[in-house]
Amino acid sequence: MSGESAVRIAALLPDVLGAYTDAGNVTVLAERLRRRGMPVEIRTVTADCVPPTDCDLYVLGGGEDEALAFAADWLRRHRPLCATLEERATTLVICAGLQVLGRWMQDDAGHRHPGAGLLDLSTAPGRRRAVGEVVTRCAIHGVGTLTGFENHRGVTTLGSGLLPLGNVVRGTGNGAGDHGDGVLTRSVIGTYLHGPVLARNPALADALLAKVVGEVLPPLELQDQAAVRQERLGRAGAPRRLGRLPASVLQLRTLRS
Repeated sequence: MSGESAVRIAALLPDVLGAYTDAGNVTVLAERLRRRGMPVEIRTVTADCVPPTDCDLYVLGGGEDEALAFAADWLRRHRPLCATLEERATTLVICAGLQVLGRWMQDDAGHRHPGAGLLDLSTAPGRRRAVGEVVTRCAIHGVGTLTGFENHRGVTTLGSGLLPLGNVVRGTGNGAGDHGDGVLTRSVIGTYLHGPVLARNPALADALLAKVVGEVLPPLELQDQAAVRQERLGRAGAPRRLGRLPASVLQLRTLRS
């Protein structure tokens, strides 16, 4: 994209999936661009809007269980947006946002509700709710350790062609038995981490932005940023030395297509 063009960021359905401060991820992305002198445009897309298809980056947050079916139906009704998410734009999805992009979601009664069908994954209720701090090793080169907190009962199973965003060191993540959290594709980054996740993990925010602008961003050192990360890692009880990622995950060395 042109250096003079504004980066267009869309906050999708903050009125439906906005229960866990995930809207703060949009604020983090915009502020990290502005502090580098790069123009940014934020579009808030509520349930009564026709969603734009010309944005560079879309963000879909978490929410309560009853909002999932509505959000999935809303996405299916706006097929031009779904085509944009699949083919061109970069998308960050958190918790419920991750679930609704999948093939289906199962409720406590055993009924399956169709998702948007953009990702080959499915979600069913777990035996107990996953609540607490999470530490993962991110598969994106240069991002390193991610921290956040989770609050969900969903167990998300990835299709055979998908790989997780991170390998869980502490916490539950997807909960499907493979120690993975979220999903990482050419265009979608998904995770169960709240916090907001980008406020707690600025390297992940910059990886997203670097993909959108098509270049490595200059360093951005903010006061107390490193200290806050160390404090979070300490609270989560993260080990100082983390093991190696599986070879299949290490193949994802970059977000760029």
